[in-house]
Order: sequence, then C-alpha cells, then structure tokens
Amino acid sequence: MAPIQLKDSEQQQSGCLSNIFSRFTRSASSPSTSSSNEKFIYSAVDPMEDLPPYEDIVKSMQKLDVKCDSEIEAIINKEINSISDELREISLDLHENVETGMKEVHAHNVLTAYLEKKGFKVTRHAYGMETAFTAEYSRGSGRRIGVCSEYDGLPGLGQGCGHNLIAISGLATAIGIKAALDSGKASGKVVLFGTPAEELSIGKIVLVSKGAFQENVDVCLMLHPAAYNHQHAAFIAIHDVRVEFFGKPSHASAAPWVGVNALDALVQVWNGISMMRQQLMPTDRVHGIVTDGGQAPNVIPEHTSAFFFVRTTRANQIGRLQKKLENIFEAAALATGCKVKYTWREIGVTKDVIQNRPLANFYAQHMEKYGIEFPSEEDQIRAGGGSTDFGNISYEMPSIQPFYGIHTTAANHTIEFTAAAKTMAAHKDTITASKCMAATGVEVLLNDDYYNSVQRNFKENQVEFTAEVSEVGKPACNYI
Repeated sequence: MAPIQLKDSEQQQSGCLSNIFSRFTRSASSPSTSSSNEKFIYSAVDPMEDLPPYEDIVKSMQKLDVKCDSEIEAIINKEINSISDELREISLDLHENVETGMKEVHAHNVLTAYLEKKGFKVTRHAYGMETAFTAEYSRGSGRRIGVCSEYDGLPGLGQGCGHNLIAISGLATAIGIKAALDSGKASGKVVLFGTPAEELSIGKIVLVSKGAFQENVDVCLMLHPAAYNHQHAAFIAIHDVRVEFFGKPSHASAAPWVGVNALDALVQVWNGISMMRQQLMPTDRVHGIVTDGGQAPNVIPEHTSAFFFVRTTRANQIGRLQKKLENIFEAAALATGCKVKYTWREIGVTKDVIQNRPLANFYAQHMEKYGIEFPSEEDQIRAGGGSTDFGNISYEMPSIQPFYGIHTTAANHTIEFTAAAKTMAAHKDTITASKCMAATGVEVLLNDDYYNSVQRNFKENQVEFTAEVSEVGKPACNYI
C-alpha cells in the first residue's frame, strides 16, 4: 500500500479529545455528588445502563493470585527509571519539533532509532504508512502484549494533547515489559506500535484493517495524559460526512427566478439538523461547518458544501444518525431543485473505546500505590465526549487507554495544556503511569486466571456493544 496522502481539506481534528476536557478543571479525587434536582450532565453511556459498584470490582480483583510481585515490579521500575533522562530528551524533542498527522517523519526516525538501540526488532514505514512502525521483542513462548505510541501534534497548538508524552509512555511501557522478559521471570512477547495521525483518526484504523493488532498481540495497552486520573476513561464513536449541493447560477437581483439556489438547500440542511436535535437521544451529537457558502452576494450560488461530525455512545448506534442526516440532505435537494452529493468518510467509523475492566482496575491498583485516587467508574464514564481511533483496537481485543493526570488543570487541546506537556512534573507523572502499565502487561504474561478474566470481560463486552440497536432508545424517565 502506498503512503496515504491527505488533501489539505482533510486535515481535520476528528480524533482525540477535542471537546471534553474543559469540564475537568477540578481534582479527580473529589467526584461530584448527584441529586434529583441536578441539571442534565452529559453521559457517555445510556442513562439506563447499570454499572457494577467499584468496590465490588476491587474486591474481585483482590481475590486474584497476583503474579507480578514486588520483585518483578522492582525490575520493571529500575529499568524505566534508568531510561527516564533519555525519555525526557525524546519528549522535549517531539514537543519542540511538532509534526501533524501522516507527516511525523522526525518522530518516526527518533523513536525507531531509539528502540533499535534498546534491542527491539524494528519495522519502519509499517503497513504502508510512511510514519508508522512496529518494534517487537520476545523471549520464549507465551502471550503477546501490544503497546501504542502516538506522536502527531495539532496545527497551531503543537503538542496540545500531549502526544510527546504518549510517545515516551509507549517506549517506557514496552521497555519495562522487556526487562521482565530479560529477567527470565516472564516469557512471551511485547510489540510497540507507532501509530500516526491520531488527531485525524487514521493510523490505528488502517492498522486494524490490515490485521496488525489481531495477528500479533493478545491485548493492547496505551496511556493518555489529562488533567485527572480515569482508568475507565470514556470515548465515544464518531463518523463524518461531506455534503455538496449543485444548483444553477443567475443574477440575484435581475433574474433570480432563473437560478437554482444551492445555498437555500444548505440552509435547509442546517435548519433540519437543528430541528432534528430535539428528537435525538441526549447523548447523540451532530455538529459541523459550512465549507462553501457561495462566491458573491449578487450571484445565486450554484455550489455549496458543508462538513458534519456525528457522534454516538456506541459504534453500533451511528447508523441511526447516518440515516437521519441522509434524509435531511435528500429532502433539502428535493425542496430546492438542487442535486446533492454526500460522502461518508471512506476509512469508516472511529469506534468508541471499550475499556477492559480487569486490565483497567489492575492498572488503577498499581497507581493507588503511588497515592493516586480515582473517581467512581460511573462518574468517569459520564464524563465522556471525545473520540479516538484507539476505539477500533478495543473492538478487536482486550484493551485499555486510561487517562493519567499531569499536574495541570488545563483542558487538552489548549495552549495551557501544550505548556504543561513539557514540564518535569508531567514527565514524572508519565514515568509513574508507565511503570503501572508495564506491570499490568506483565501480569497478563504471568497469570492464567487473570488473563482468563480479561478475555471473559472482552467477550461479554463484544456481545453487549456489537448487538443490533433499535431506532427508538430506552426511555430516560417515566411518562408523566
């Protein structure tokens, strides 16, 4: 496959966490309380969905015979501590030399050279993407742990989502797992995937479509910096559509009756979507921009276009909104006499993230050793709203992508978060979280019972999250 080339018009920030973080300026250790008089709070899950009490999950985790003991943890931590200064240099380099999606040539070269030096078998330009890579290390037979690094930045903001930290967290986690393998106390394989263009929701979706994860690893792990700590971080599904209307130009004053107004069609679409929102589920989202509204006020527009995102809590619900939007497009064309063309993103839906509970809670248990506190799972999930292509991996295998706090109150995708992502405090937080993630991966290698619980949860989630959904959702309350 030739390297993917994106048109300038396609450099959209459809991935990552672009709209959810501003609500998290308070500490994650003091979750909000609820009452019957509270206003509606956005929820990344169906309001009727039941979640098991966090305390019950913790108790069940404590019953497991943990194999990643203090001796193995010490091996992991010592190795990660030994490379902390090197990782700091890489992080600052990526922060200073920002590259946008599918153009991360410098980051690709820096990361692959470092991994090769650390004894990994590196494949550059992997799976037909110029800036993707894989780095693997194995010792003996056993299970296979996948880890992800991201390294693209945001136009105008630089590392406003902390992908410089995500890059080194992947390095640290993989190298920590490798240390456990080298010690002879674990056997198996670790594979680090360098995944470009997360902000465009491309890299991981391409890798999934080519079987990169499914054919090479049994679980997949990844970390994401934020202003707070959530092991059950909620991400929702997203799809996008471009719509165009074609009319007939004419003088807007001298002979308007001769023209066919493509802008009228687009205005009808805008109004149609606005009216549709009152019939959408509270967790659905439709938002967009006009990309062409005509060329001159005295000419009936012959062409207009717009770009819309649709989001639902689960990927299997996206079809509801697709059908509604297509009906609105067709109705606007019929009403105005225009022709219409609409194109959904060829690469497909960016799916919601299915956080694997046993993986997530084992990671959290390790983080709690460092004094990190987590809100309830329910509070974490109700705080969702962003999207990431990691979700497509989570539909294929047990996966987690927790948030870890980097000592800032700034929201992601802001200038303030860009500044926070290069601080020493953020680096130390990344090192801590990476140690805990590496221990989680090693537990998968060592513990059959634990791995079986991971797989059970994944299979249960598959049944729930891939089931057919009806057009009419569950009622949010009793009828009055």
